[in-house]
Amino acid sequence: MFRPAVARQAAKAVFQSSRLAALVSTARPSLNTFVRPLSSSASRFNKDDDDIKKDPFLTATTKAPEGTLGETEGRFARTDENVKIEYPDDENMPRSPIVQGRGGMHFKRTLAQFSLENRVTLVTGGARGLGLTMSQAIVASGSDLAIVDLNKEEAEDQAKKLVEQFQKENPGLEADQMPTVTAHYADVSKPDSVNAAIAEVLEKHKKIDHLVTSAGFTENFDAISYPYDRIQKLWGVNVDGTYLFATGVAKHLMERKAPGSIVMIGSMSGAIVNVPQPQAPYNAAKAAVRHLASSLAVEWAGHDIRVNCISPGYMLTALTRKILEENPELRDKWISLIPTGKMGTPEDLMGAVTFLLSDASRYVTGADLRVDGGYTLT
Repeated sequence: MFRPAVARQAAKAVFQSSRLAALVSTARPSLNTFVRPLSSSASRFNKDDDDIKKDPFLTATTKAPEGTLGETEGRFARTDENVKIEYPDDENMPRSPIVQGRGGMHFKRTLAQFSLENRVTLVTGGARGLGLTMSQAIVASGSDLAIVDLNKEEAEDQAKKLVEQFQKENPGLEADQMPTVTAHYADVSKPDSVNAAIAEVLEKHKKIDHLVTSAGFTENFDAISYPYDRIQKLWGVNVDGTYLFATGVAKHLMERKAPGSIVMIGSMSGAIVNVPQPQAPYNAAKAAVRHLASSLAVEWAGHDIRVNCISPGYMLTALTRKILEENPELRDKWISLIPTGKMGTPEDLMGAVTFLLSDASRYVTGADLRVDGGYTLT
């Protein structure tokens, strides 16, 4: 803050300098004196609509009249309220195939830190889709596995197939060298159901070292017409389920005083807004998962529990294939926005989840690993 004396001195100096300049200009007139007028250029947007339409630079700005660009005006970056995709009920849900697990024995040289030998990993939503494929990667890396799913019958069937596939890829192994894969029921949005599932897994496996929260789903409704009960269900599975299993497993790890690693499955939708399908509640849910991972990573760092997030882009799961068969125009729109020019496959997540669960990432926590073909970069 200026002192009064300083302010007076400054004002006096300005007055004297301006007075001196006036005296000089009157005392020494010059025929060559050039006085430059103040600039008064017209605004570049004070043009008629016709002029704007002829100027390619102006038509690309928000100053252009609506409709100047015709059909191209923002159409690739908007949601379309006509796109409505409801998550199918269990009877109409396509089954996910077992893919090649890449072998549990290391046929190629790799870092020992990537091994999950003598570990137990719990995967929610592990009976289908991304959860099933990541479960295969976990088993192939040496871990025992507990699949937790709303559909226990399907989880039991997939558990058997995972063991069969592992045996096919690793012939000659003894029975005690085979992975233990179990199936368990849980409604991930219900605390009592989550606690019961964790207790059952501990009864079967005696411990839990790692957690992958893959249970989740998306639907496409414009925000105003989205049925609220369905929004609650979506948030319950995607957000509450992630939180409940993470805290339950972390509590077990703390009681054991054992290190652990948790991987939450988010989505690129937690960082961008997908187009053309409207899905605001899902995007908000995945943004919550991403920041929950960061927050718990800090909160549990002192307990040697790492928490990270994987954010997949568009993945060709069995369900996604079904959706695109019913809405073929979506595929071209999605791919046109992916720098790599193609959608991912569930197998693209196998290395990512193994890395974040294993000791190969022992100094990585709170990270968001985006597996999206570069979608979120543009």
